[in-house]
Amino acid sequence: MADFEKQLRDYRLTTAEILYHMPDHPALLQTYVWQDYDMAPRFPVLQQFLDFWESSLDGRLHSVKVASTEIITPSDMRFTEALKTLH
Repeated sequence: MADFEKQLRDYRLTTAEILYHMPDHPALLQTYVWQDYDMAPRFPVLQQFLDFWESSLDGRLHSVKVASTEIITPSDMRFTEALKTLH
């Protein structure tokens, strides 16, 4: 599905800041920033990514901060009433 089509289906641009423990030095935290289109408030795409992380990667998750916003809002998208060409 194209990004614009996702936005029309109520997907929102979602950014997650993921803090995780470094595998070789568990006392140290590393940051990973993830961004994709997802559906608030359940965030199934992010949840699928975090499930993959926990099952396949060595760095144990510490915390996840999520920010999400609509890209297209009713005031941003309007149909024009006329098309004019200037010569």
